[in-house]
Amino acid sequence: MSDGISDDVKDVLGVLTERIEARFGMDIGRLKAAVAAAPLANPAATDVVKWHGLLAGAQSVLDRAEDDLLAALESQPSEVDDPTMDLAHRVNAAVTTRDGRAMVVRWLLDPDAPRKKDLAAERLARLRPRTGPAVPTSAPHRPAVTPAPAGQLGRPVR
Repeated sequence: MSDGISDDVKDVLGVLTERIEARFGMDIGRLKAAVAAAPLANPAATDVVKWHGLLAGAQSVLDRAEDDLLAALESQPSEVDDPTMDLAHRVNAAVTTRDGRAMVVRWLLDPDAPRKKDLAAERLARLRPRTGPAVPTSAPHRPAVTPAPAGQLGRPVR
């Protein structure tokens, strides 16, 4: 892969944690504490810490699902029953979730990621004060409506 994480790396969370620590120059515990103390000070750090937490949670779910599947497979005869297949599907879903969250963390860490510069420009534009007055608006013109005579309301049209 071009991002430096090979397919055979089991510890996705560990690799991305190392990248986060290198990017922000502090261990993940100190970074989490800094973000908790001042969440608006560095929006990039806040986003990375949030998604790192989501990734860690997804990794925990995956670890438990894999353990459950291995335990079920060890007690199975040669054929796999439906509950064990359900566990396998649970592992697949957990891998998908974990990998999706890992992709978000990698995207957050990559300053040259697609659409990253557009997002930064949008944020800057929202922070800049307006230079001119807002566009004046007025209530829309509505034509006068004459009410229908009381006797004609609810009568079927012939």
